[in-house]
Amino acid sequence: MSTLSLSKTERIDVRASAAVKQLLQEAAQSCHKNVSEFLLDAGVTAANQALADRRNFILEETQWDAFQRALDRPVRAKPRLTKLLSEPGLLG
Repeated sequence: MSTLSLSKTERIDVRASAAVKQLLQEAAQSCHKNVSEFLLDAGVTAANQALADRRNFILEETQWDAFQRALDRPVRAKPRLTKLLSEPGLLG
């Protein structure tokens, strides 16, 4: 979905640090866009990616059957996963 083809009637206000603003301005300029166009394009792309798996879930019948079987399997204990999740990670 291109932001250029949509009517722009709404306003979005964003606060940013001077460093972030400078970064966005440089990135927008490198793409031959203004900051608004750059942010809208990047935001729409990120939003579509974030929502893609939640909007459509299309499987062929055999894939759907396998998916249903996996969902219907009884829960099994996974001691290695439990151990992994209970230990502190590299970042704390």
